[in-house]
Amino acid sequence: MVFALQLNVIRGCAYRKRGDCLEKTLNAGNHKCHSLYHVASGVPIVFLHGFSYTGDIWQRIGITEVLIEKHIPFLALDMPYGMKSQCQPKTRSPEQNIAVVNEAVKTIFGSAEPVLVGASIGGNIAVRYATRFPIKGLLLIAPGKALEPDLVQSYAKFKFPTTIIWGSRDNIVASEDMRTLADKLPHSKLVVYDEASHSAYKDHPDRFKHDLLELYANAE
Repeated sequence: MVFALQLNVIRGCAYRKRGDCLEKTLNAGNHKCHSLYHVASGVPIVFLHGFSYTGDIWQRIGITEVLIEKHIPFLALDMPYGMKSQCQPKTRSPEQNIAVVNEAVKTIFGSAEPVLVGASIGGNIAVRYATRFPIKGLLLIAPGKALEPDLVQSYAKFKFPTTIIWGSRDNIVASEDMRTLADKLPHSKLVVYDEASHSAYKDHPDRFKHDLLELYANAE
C-alpha cells in the first residue's frame, strides 16, 4: 500500500532515490521546491530549515536515516525564504511560505496532521502554520519572532506538545524570549543545549535526535 502511494506521489515528476529517501522537486503554492521525503504509515514529521540552510541539513546530521530505520514518515522541504534553498521564486512572506508547507503536506501525506520541526525563521513559519492548520506537535529550535502579538494571542488554543530548544551560545535569539515563549505555549518545555550555537541541533545532533523522538512519541 505504501509503495502504491509513492507511485501516485511521484508519477509524472523527475525524481531519484537516496537509499530509502525519495528526492524530487515539489510544485506547491506556486513555488517549485526541492524536497526529500519518506512515506510510511503513521504521523509524518515536516522539517523547516533555517535561513542559511536547506532541507539537506536534516540528512547531514543523520536524522533522516534514523527516521527511515524507525519507519517514520517525513518531509524535508527547501523553503522559499531560504538564502541557499533550491526553491523558486524566493519570498519571505509568511503567507506564501505557509501555503507552500500546507500544499506540500497535502501532496505527500494527504490529510495527515504532521509534527512540525522549525529552526529559526522556520520555527516562525511552523508556529504560524499551527495557528491555522491542525498538527500533532511542535519542535522549535530558537524560533524567530515567536512573541509577536498576533501569534501570542493564538497560543492558548494549542493542545499539542511543544519542545523548544535553545543553545547557550545563541547570539541571535535571547534566552529570556525562549523562557517567555515556553510560558506562553501550553504543554511546552524549554531544553537548553550547553555550548551550542543558534543552530543547536547541528552542534548536538545525537541529543537532538533523542528530543525529536521523545516529542514524536508524545505527539502520537
